[in-house]
Amino acid sequence: MSQKSIAVIGAGKWGQAIHFAISKQQKCLITNRTKKNIKNFVSLEEALSCEYLIITVPTQAVGQWLKSSFKNNNQKIVVASKGIEAKSGRFLKEIYEAFVKPDNLGFLSGPSFASEVMQSLPTAIVINSTNKQLYDEFKDFFPPNIKCYYSDDIIGAEVAGAYKNVLAIASGICDGLKLGNNARAALISRGLVEMRRFGNHFGAKDETFIGLSGAGDLFLTASSSLSRNYRVGLGISNNKTIDTIIKELGEIAEGIMTCKAITKLSKKFEIYCPIVWEVALMIDGKSPQQSLNDLLKS
Repeated sequence: MSQKSIAVIGAGKWGQAIHFAISKQQKCLITNRTKKNIKNFVSLEEALSCEYLIITVPTQAVGQWLKSSFKNNNQKIVVASKGIEAKSGRFLKEIYEAFVKPDNLGFLSGPSFASEVMQSLPTAIVINSTNKQLYDEFKDFFPPNIKCYYSDDIIGAEVAGAYKNVLAIASGICDGLKLGNNARAALISRGLVEMRRFGNHFGAKDETFIGLSGAGDLFLTASSSLSRNYRVGLGISNNKTIDTIIKELGEIAEGIMTCKAITKLSKKFEIYCPIVWEVALMIDGKSPQQSLNDLLKS
């Protein structure tokens, strides 16, 4: 593959993992709001001059970042964040398309813990875009241990990527309460049904929810303490306040704010989402045991 200019914007754990993976194939630049000691770290201006960008700016911050810091040079962009903007209820696609034309946009999904990507362990991801040529170009940046698939179901990937973080919080609560394997399996499977119901309302395809973006990422995130959102659930099960949990975590868990966004949208459009509703109530202080009782009755 001929060398093309590519940069990762955002040097959190996930951004660094993507940078590490792509650097196995070719030179990859990386930038961040604060300077970090990483090979090929550059200024934002230099990163934005690249033809290809992978952006990992957190969902709740990306709208303001695009307004204040982004310069459109007709770059081809893959968004590697997941979530829904809590304040507005906007999906990432809506936020980015105010600044970038749709044919230049793709959205990354699938099971991919940063720590395992950094170990070069195998996984599979999906690049979701209305422009298959964009997928064809980006897939060549990834090393052989990361298999890339294509989908044009952007909204399905977005819903799955957002929803699974909330379900991971629920799963962490389930395990923290020691409710057993049966309960966790029931929770995850019913959560998948709930995710699909929510996604169908916005036009998502059923097949997305049984693939890598849906079930694949959900099974991963909802069953491992490597997941930040799962660890949030463990904290809630121990009756810790959400402020204490966030402080102990020391990093962003997108499911906390995404939960509020999904709750707002589901109420607005009258979509039945009982698991998410209970997670939102527990984040606000409801007793996990009471939520369990209410879920079993609903």
